[in-house]
Amino acid sequence: MDFEERYRTGNTGWEINRVDSNLVAVVSTTPISPCKVLDIGCGTGDNAIWLQKQGFTVTGIDISKLAIEAAEKKAKVANVDCSCFIGDFFKDTISEAPFGFIFDRGCFHHPPKDENLHLFAKNVFDSLSENGLWLTLAGSCDQKRNGEGPPQITGTQIVKAVEPMFEILTLKTGFFDSDHKPKMKSWICLMKKRQA
Repeated sequence: MDFEERYRTGNTGWEINRVDSNLVAVVSTTPISPCKVLDIGCGTGDNAIWLQKQGFTVTGIDISKLAIEAAEKKAKVANVDCSCFIGDFFKDTISEAPFGFIFDRGCFHHPPKDENLHLFAKNVFDSLSENGLWLTLAGSCDQKRNGEGPPQITGTQIVKAVEPMFEILTLKTGFFDSDHKPKMKSWICLMKKRQA
């Protein structure tokens, strides 16, 4: 998928121009204390900005230059100081690591092959501090659909990809926060880094 082209043409169904309600619910109810955060695939920055306003120190990474430019503009308007940069989480070193909390909304499942899921999980593990938390929202195979939508994976794929690096604290079904109908079913998975 050419994300730069999708942002250039406005074909970005995942962008909702507000914080994702799943992130708010998990941060509020777990609770997760302010710490250094990495927002993988931060897009135009709405989740990063919300986290920064809650007292977190946020770094956002996205593969799209246009998305990062939009995130920087939104952060300026919101008067928050979160650092967003262009990068590929599969390949690039993130100098701000380690993080106490990592969030990704629809990145873990790209592309949905078991070896890539495991590599993504390993990169998260390496980027987290001791007992760090990872919240991922990933497309669920439990929804049959016609047409476009996020890649879909099974709960078993998630478990296989993260074991034995992470303790799964919660793995439940929900929906990506969206104004589109029908809403896309997702896995909401909160994990804690296991001690090496």
